[in-house]
Amino acid sequence: MSLWEWMRNLFLYLILLPSAVSCYLPMKHQMKRTPAVTAVLCLAVLLPFSLIAAYVQMRFHLSCNSLLLPAIPVFFLLYFRTLKIDLPRALAVFVGVCAVESFPVHLSNAFHAYLYPQDWSGESMELVLMQMALSSLMLVLACLVRRHYVWVIDHLDFPKIWYSSMAISGTFLAFNVFAALGFLAEDSTERIFRLFPLLEICALALLVCVYVLFYQSARRILERARMERRDQLLEMQSRQYRALQEHMKQTACLRHDFRHSLRLLSSMAECGDLEGIGAYLAQYENVLSEGTPIDFCTNVTMNALFRYYHETAISAGIKTAWRIELPDPLAVSELDLASLFGNIIENGIQGCQTLPEEKRYFNLTIEKRCGNSLYVVATNSFDGHIRKGKTGYRSTKHSGAGLGLVAIAAVVEKYDGLLQVSNSSSEFFMDVMIQTGG
Repeated sequence: MSLWEWMRNLFLYLILLPSAVSCYLPMKHQMKRTPAVTAVLCLAVLLPFSLIAAYVQMRFHLSCNSLLLPAIPVFFLLYFRTLKIDLPRALAVFVGVCAVESFPVHLSNAFHAYLYPQDWSGESMELVLMQMALSSLMLVLACLVRRHYVWVIDHLDFPKIWYSSMAISGTFLAFNVFAALGFLAEDSTERIFRLFPLLEICALALLVCVYVLFYQSARRILERARMERRDQLLEMQSRQYRALQEHMKQTACLRHDFRHSLRLLSSMAECGDLEGIGAYLAQYENVLSEGTPIDFCTNVTMNALFRYYHETAISAGIKTAWRIELPDPLAVSELDLASLFGNIIENGIQGCQTLPEEKRYFNLTIEKRCGNSLYVVATNSFDGHIRKGKTGYRSTKHSGAGLGLVAIAAVVEKYDGLLQVSNSSSEFFMDVMIQTGG
């Protein structure tokens, strides 16, 4: 009987396994180690815990919750240590999984009360197996929607949104841990069987709806950011087009007045005024070069982007040394390149603006190397003030990672590239390599 009781308790704790898998499903790209190594580490923790907890529960006649609840914070710390993601997202996923996995426990309890009305508070093997089956079903459903939440985890870096998600999940979890347990303590098993399962199913459906709305909202937020980037690109192109028109008008006027210039130069030559001719030609050259747009590359969209940011840098008193050699045609999405280059340059300009004008400089090199690899090397001066967290550099303007660095990392990952960010006491360095595939 003792062995049977220990095995029943063991199965009760083995429900942790599908819960652990559910926690890691959205973290496909956020694990420090390979999935196989992470799985071995999880088993190395959960299996000994289950074996020992099953024995302790049997030996000292304890409840499952008295051993499991104190272990949950420890499990989260171990879980967080295996990830390279920030705290808000890890906490939101962990609490969300705990909330979802609490529903199979109480639904099983309700059904067990119906099967065993005289002993509904016990923990039979049927109850444990039912809990395992329902928990595994939740895991299967999580697998079906995994790719959607992998995308959200990878791209949505707004700590306040993730903390809000955690608070909602925590509310449902608290309901199941406290309110549901109090409801099960009622003496009427008929009430338990009829009302409690209905209440749990409604709560689970509501929680699923909340997660769907959260996903849709995240998609809208990120899509709006993408559209804003596209609109910004169009505005840059429009500005450069207007600047080019203005330059063409200016040169047309100069061409129209060129015959007058020739007469003036001819008169000055007849008088032997060589010094005057030289001064006039120098002035004429300055007028021609004034307002002449700089061409950084042959791609119209990228050229407009570089012109826009170069004008911004010059207006901010930043000394620039830019060498840009983009392949033609581009083998990468223009929108992705705009996000990559735009965020790199914006970060560089913002870093320079932390210093007096005489100390501002920004060097940028973009070139294609080794066949299909595009390299970006950016160096800018800054005041040396940084914030670093577990996942790298943090924003100095708000909590969480810098949105520019997040966008850069997303493009780099999309094109199987490499990103290296570092700094000295006065300079910020960014090295990027992406595979162009062309």
